[in-house]
Amino acid sequence: MAFVDAFLEILGMIQLLGPVWVSFLLGIMVGWAWKPRWATLGNCKFDFSTPSSPSSALVPPPINNGFDSASSSDSCKVGTASDASSVMDNGLEKEQKVIPSIDKAACSASKLGKEDEPIITNKDLEYLCHLVERKDGGPPWKHVMDRSAHNMSYQAWQRDPEGGPPQYCSRTVYEDATPELLRDFFWDDEFRLKWDNMVAHASIVEECPITGTMVVHWIRKFPFFCSDREYIIGRRIWESGRSYYCVTTGVPCSSIPRRDKPLRVDLHYSSWFIQAVESMKGTGQLSACEVILFHYEDMGIPGEIVKFGARQGMWGAVKNVERGFRAYQKHRASGAPLSHHAFMAQINTKLDPDYLKILEGDEISSETQLIASADEKPKGGKIPKLLIIGGAIAIACSLDRGLLTKTLIFGVARKFANMGGRASCPRNS
Repeated sequence: MAFVDAFLEILGMIQLLGPVWVSFLLGIMVGWAWKPRWATLGNCKFDFSTPSSPSSALVPPPINNGFDSASSSDSCKVGTASDASSVMDNGLEKEQKVIPSIDKAACSASKLGKEDEPIITNKDLEYLCHLVERKDGGPPWKHVMDRSAHNMSYQAWQRDPEGGPPQYCSRTVYEDATPELLRDFFWDDEFRLKWDNMVAHASIVEECPITGTMVVHWIRKFPFFCSDREYIIGRRIWESGRSYYCVTTGVPCSSIPRRDKPLRVDLHYSSWFIQAVESMKGTGQLSACEVILFHYEDMGIPGEIVKFGARQGMWGAVKNVERGFRAYQKHRASGAPLSHHAFMAQINTKLDPDYLKILEGDEISSETQLIASADEKPKGGKIPKLLIIGGAIAIACSLDRGLLTKTLIFGVARKFANMGGRASCPRNS
């Protein structure tokens, strides 16, 4: 979720514009209140419908297939297993683990789920494997960032699939870290509330003590001029040695009614692959950890605004995650009791090595290309562009008049910003 934190961070910067921001917003509010009748676009909203998992196809799915809240499948469904030592389909073997005395009916007879309809399946694993191996059949990845700090290095790529929101891929290497601790850290919502100030609420809706599958409910805070966002997330972890495939994706859930506020984000995908790697310190030891993250979601905000916010706030958000992880290391080293979320993170599905080789060698498409970032554009007109785009972000987020209205607002703002940028660029002699 670092990309969302980056976007929210840049939104928060708009609040620092002071009197200019207040005057701009008041002018817009007065202008909108006195708008002519033709300016009203009506209350009609687009209906986007998407499957509850991106793995319905092994290529990145069209994002305009968002969830249908009225669908008959709008319920939480948790995967089941008859025995912890049984062998799953496709060569997946469950981890044999002693677990607390939790009734297995929580998995097989849940009031929210059905045995034959698990929420996170092997197809979700296949989709993540193809993303990691760059064989998902999607458009090329454009390199957008390469930064490093004392105990961390970070690289990020971005691409624009047809008909969907921007997609992001990142590779973070943490020094002096273990795959198991990072796995627990990303799953531990109880500790997340201590370091991630963008998360206002996190709770468990349903869980399966056999597979480790969970359904969680998040509310993420947005700046005052935006509605907060609500997430219903299904998640599960597969283990291969000391490497972990962690899948989290938006799922439908009828037990939590949909409300006007906070706005529910139906299309959400954030999954990562964790493995030990050699330290950048040149010791030859596998004392560092690599996290490859894939993230995209439809927050109901135009993609250009999302990309602008993510680009400006990305590095700050990544550093905040790293600070949270180092705090988590100290927390666990102090002997603090294991949280329930972290305990659930340790219930994984073991992968058969032969099956994993098949997934990694699956040639459903040619390898997805990586493209170097283009040269930066001239920085002339940076302040006017920030004011114009910042105002557009505020308007688009605060007006609940559908995606078309928000897109039009941002489109006009971008034209003005581009005009200002061109006017400030010196002509070649």
